[in-house]
Amino acid sequence: MKEFELKYGCNPNQKPAKIYMHDGAELPIEILSGRPGYINFLDAFNSWQLVKELKEATGMPCAASFKHVSPTSAAVGKKLPEKLKKACFVDDIEGLDDSPIACAYARARGTDRMCSFGDWIALSDTCDETTAKIIKREVSDGVIAPGYTPEALAILQAKRKGSYNVVQMDPDYVPDPQETKQVFGITFEQGRNNFKIDRELLSNIVTANKDLPDEAAIDLIVALITLKYTQSNSVCFAVDGQAIGVGAGQQSRVHCTRLAGSKADTWLLRQSDRVLDLPFKEGLGRADRDNAIDGYINQNELDVCAEGNWQRYFSEQPKPFTKEEQRAYLDTIDGIALGSDAFFPFDDNIERAKLSGVKYIAEPGGSVRDDLVIGACDKYGMVMAFTGMRLFHH
Repeated sequence: MKEFELKYGCNPNQKPAKIYMHDGAELPIEILSGRPGYINFLDAFNSWQLVKELKEATGMPCAASFKHVSPTSAAVGKKLPEKLKKACFVDDIEGLDDSPIACAYARARGTDRMCSFGDWIALSDTCDETTAKIIKREVSDGVIAPGYTPEALAILQAKRKGSYNVVQMDPDYVPDPQETKQVFGITFEQGRNNFKIDRELLSNIVTANKDLPDEAAIDLIVALITLKYTQSNSVCFAVDGQAIGVGAGQQSRVHCTRLAGSKADTWLLRQSDRVLDLPFKEGLGRADRDNAIDGYINQNELDVCAEGNWQRYFSEQPKPFTKEEQRAYLDTIDGIALGSDAFFPFDDNIERAKLSGVKYIAEPGGSVRDDLVIGACDKYGMVMAFTGMRLFHH
């Protein structure tokens, strides 16, 4: 297949639309089901790069959940603790512990369940039956992987009455070193961002505390590779091989940190007994549970504990999770990693990071206020590495 005609571009009025190889070569994909659209392919090719690179850096199967050309999360295939299984709604999946790629996607999809609603999925390894069973019951647009077992493919091809998007990627495909795109009829060209992110990148530790354990280094690598494919400005919190909060596309860096931090806090609080023990009504849909949990933790537009509201979600009225109680829970958290795609210009980012239990940080450095940022890290005994490399993505 040398080109694929799309229904339309980013929006229905943008026609005609297609994807093709500029040199006339065959496309490095095979469409096994459905008819992916323009945005689907943007998510597919960006997310594939992320999981491919993350596996190369860690040696572990990886998965990503993508929405609107940024990841909601990415994760390596570590087994999930029991509380995390319950928080991710996968505690009933048989054989989960025996499938690293399923564990990776369960983590990625379970991190920010509201933002992952209708996601695009990327898998670094062959999609197996266990992973397909998780995908089957979640609302998503499609999946890209280097292969599918016959059992997995049968499950996915039956999703959405056969219209679910399933794309197989050639794992040996290597793009040209130069890439181009057009804006307002003007062509931009640049070298592809082939910068390698690995443990060596974290060797320039600038804080007094220089103890960077291997597990924390993996978390920083997860955060940095996630940022490499996230719309800038961007900040990413990670722990246990999983991105737990991504702040994307903000003009102010501290707003990135606040956004990512609030998502990380929600992920952490979802695993508290207070949330895990919420008395949901029998038969309540997964999306409604997600909305109720978000409302319960973040106390947003709809007070889910209020009279007249709680009856929609719960079998009995839950006691509110007060900000003081949440703060007490979060104050017990430590060992979180944080990556930034550019330097922190002020130490307010460090102060916000501390509130979410951050202990390890990787950022390029190079700000005129680096000394203030380092000082803030030293105040809290944090470990910070200067990578010397910006990771903007637009």
